[in-house]
Amino acid sequence: MTDFFNEEKDFTKRVSKLSELSRNFFERAKEVDENGSFPFENMKELQQSGYTTLTIPKEFGGQEISLYELVRFQEVIAQGDGSTALSIGWHMGVVRNMYEANWQKETLKEVYNQLLNGALINGAATEPQTGSPTRGGKPQTTAEKNGENWVINGHKSFTTMSPVLDFFLVTASIKGTDEVGNFLIPKDCNGIRIENTWDSIALRGTGSNDVYFEAVEIPAHYFVEKLERRKKVNPWLLHIPACYLGIAGAAQTEAVTFAKNYSPNSINGTISDIPSVRAKIGEMELKMQTAKHFLYSVSKKWDESSVEQQSHLLPELSAVKLVVTNIAIEVVDIAMRIVGARSLSAKSPLQRYYRDVRAGLHNPPMDDMTIEQLTVKSLNEMK
Repeated sequence: MTDFFNEEKDFTKRVSKLSELSRNFFERAKEVDENGSFPFENMKELQQSGYTTLTIPKEFGGQEISLYELVRFQEVIAQGDGSTALSIGWHMGVVRNMYEANWQKETLKEVYNQLLNGALINGAATEPQTGSPTRGGKPQTTAEKNGENWVINGHKSFTTMSPVLDFFLVTASIKGTDEVGNFLIPKDCNGIRIENTWDSIALRGTGSNDVYFEAVEIPAHYFVEKLERRKKVNPWLLHIPACYLGIAGAAQTEAVTFAKNYSPNSINGTISDIPSVRAKIGEMELKMQTAKHFLYSVSKKWDESSVEQQSHLLPELSAVKLVVTNIAIEVVDIAMRIVGARSLSAKSPLQRYYRDVRAGLHNPPMDDMTIEQLTVKSLNEMK
């Protein structure tokens, strides 16, 4: 590993390095999208650069970057390729969240040692029968005691990064109880089967395949967390709106560059001189500034808050995802209106941005759940 991100602490230089990597990701994005393949080279470059270790706590040898830094970095990656950004974003969030979930220290040390060497982890929570886990459905995947070990059986869908994961963090119902837990399953366990079912027209490079766990036996200490019915605040999910903001930024750049250079013979100059086009460019900029300020300010608010204050930030964190993702969709739409019919060409990255940014509507938390959280907040606070 070249380990650039662990050796270089300066934020600006880190962003510059990510911009360099992001340009590589952009060059590969068209082929990955058209083939529905996985961006193995992108993941390898992120691993070799040390980026995948940045959210590891300092106590375990990591950099423990702030939430603000994470969203800024993820936005840059998404400007090159949304699939790569969303994929690695899940890893980055899980890496930090497992520490805050108070796993046993020896288990954390064991896993973090491997993550420091480039291992990748992601959750496997969604199931065909239950839909999004944020809706509260009980997993049909089961965990059953066998002596001192646990045996896992189940079928997970939308398991992002499945082609390269070293660890699956699997939610399962504990047989004989009403409890649900998270179980850590290394990729080399017997009984893991991945089916290449990912056929989405959006974010085609995430490798979000179906994974089957068939009598997978793991040691007792890999039962890492008992899940509470009340969802914990997870700020690291802000990697999701950061991804879609990055996609929108790429669309904005594409449209503005086009407007500054396209000169049909029906006008003198370029279409950037046309009032209606100029208005659309300004509207895009306004929306991007709105989204950035909301995402960045709430991220900083989390970083600067006490543990008690952070426990009350769920409605704001959810609102960020709703606002930023929907603004990103609007920006891509305006960008396509500026470019016109050419934006629908298979050669144009705009048609990929259009498909990719729509996926944000289906990442957690869902818009209707966020509106309900905000409703409860208002009713409780306004007497």
